Amino acid sequence: MMGTLSARRGLEWLLGLYFLSHVPITLLLDLQTVLPRELYPVELRNLLTWYAKEFKDPLLQNPPPWFKSFLFCELVFQLPFFPIATYAFFKGGCKWIRIPAIVYSVHTVTTLIPILSTFLFEDFSKANGFKAQGPKTFQERLTLVSIYAPYFLIPLMLLLFMLRSPYYKYEEKRKKK
Repeated sequence: MMGTLSARRGLEWLLGLYFLSHVPITLLLDLQTVLPRELYPVELRNLLTWYAKEFKDPLLQNPPPWFKSFLFCELVFQLPFFPIATYAFFKGGCKWIRIPAIVYSVHTVTTLIPILSTFLFEDFSKANGFKAQGPKTFQERLTLVSIYAPYFLIPLMLLLFMLRSPYYKYEEKRKKK
């Protein structure tokens, strides 16, 4: 019993850290592609430009509309959820987080599938919508996948945790007759 409690608390702390770290990443980097440039100091704009070129991230160099739509969803739906989830998982034992966590995790895993598929399978050598910007080698593709992979794997782990953990499953209350 104690081992199960410790494992649950360890996972809740990991999830709390994940959501806490997601707030500055979203605000300072991700949302630069959907919010006005003037909101960001030149240093943050330069950081995003450096990252996109250094790691050959075509989605941030020249974001296609479908990717911008994912970032808009991150702004409207996910960003408000991050502090709530941070609180719930650091506090621990907040059963009310189950359904919002399931919604978040399913949405996030679903959006990461086309992102990771683009990195793995898109032909960036052509001057298509990505203007020949993107990873050229398999190693560069794997580097990009490894940067984005935690944003697929942790929400997938969260989904499985919320669905499988006996602690987070609500017991149906039966009326006494």
